[in-house]
Amino acid sequence: MENQTLSVVKAFVAAVQQVDLEKLGALLHPEIQWQQPGNNRFSGTKNSAGEVFQMVGGMFEVSANTMTLAEVKSVTVNGDQAAVLLNWKASRPGATLDTDNVDVYTVKDGQIVAAKIYAADPAHEDQFWGN
Repeated sequence: MENQTLSVVKAFVAAVQQVDLEKLGALLHPEIQWQQPGNNRFSGTKNSAGEVFQMVGGMFEVSANTMTLAEVKSVTVNGDQAAVLLNWKASRPGATLDTDNVDVYTVKDGQIVAAKIYAADPAHEDQFWGN
């Protein structure tokens, strides 16, 4: 189980870095439960892969396509879950984002079925993304 979890999550973060939408679509379960932290326009629970893609598309729009997964600092696995320490960067006129997140992914049958995102600095993310 842990080997599959590690394999799926590593493939997912690589696809995020490469902006490989086809691969991302294959790795996210259609009914994924995605919990995005904070109090900004992108916060809250997303109940499908479509809602996750809509959120990420909005993030690219707000950041003028500058949002990047700058670094994958660690991937740790426990059973069907993986905790991933990531660094995100983005900019827009008058603001920059440089923040770490811990994403906890749950993997079943080769797809990510749940994601819970923890922001190192939620106030910074709220300010950057706005309402």
